[in-house]
Amino acid sequence: MTGMPTLLIVHHTPSPTMQEMLEAVLAGARTDEIEGVDVQVRPALSATAFDVLGADGYVLGTPVNIGYMSGALKHFFDTVYYPCLDATVGRPYALYVHGNNDTTGAVHAVESIATGLRWKRLRDPVTVIGAPDPAVREACWELGATAAASLVM
Repeated sequence: MTGMPTLLIVHHTPSPTMQEMLEAVLAGARTDEIEGVDVQVRPALSATAFDVLGADGYVLGTPVNIGYMSGALKHFFDTVYYPCLDATVGRPYALYVHGNNDTTGAVHAVESIATGLRWKRLRDPVTVIGAPDPAVREACWELGATAAASLVM
């Protein structure tokens, strides 16, 4: 681990909408106003327990698939849950979710697993129905910036 805190962004980005949200989160996390945070980005299907153990906080991004988080993010949790269970207690996390008509099930599923890991939610998730507008992009930017700032406060 480097001397500076690490923010790990784990995402499943199968659509232009999710890409737009990810880019806004990254812009916030990497803003010049917040110095001293190493921002690491991993697709959910390639993120490992090693990545999670090496980070000090997390941002998770998922589309809603059949009322649930994406299979890719579920796979991520299945892979890292037990190896990280005791080692990451109390670490902060934030979440962004996109759905076509509802995000409730996906948010609940991620929060249930994060609660099991005993991670601390930094703020309410950014949830988006339909196409992102400037307010959504701003909310995603703020989510990334909040997550990064929480590691240097």
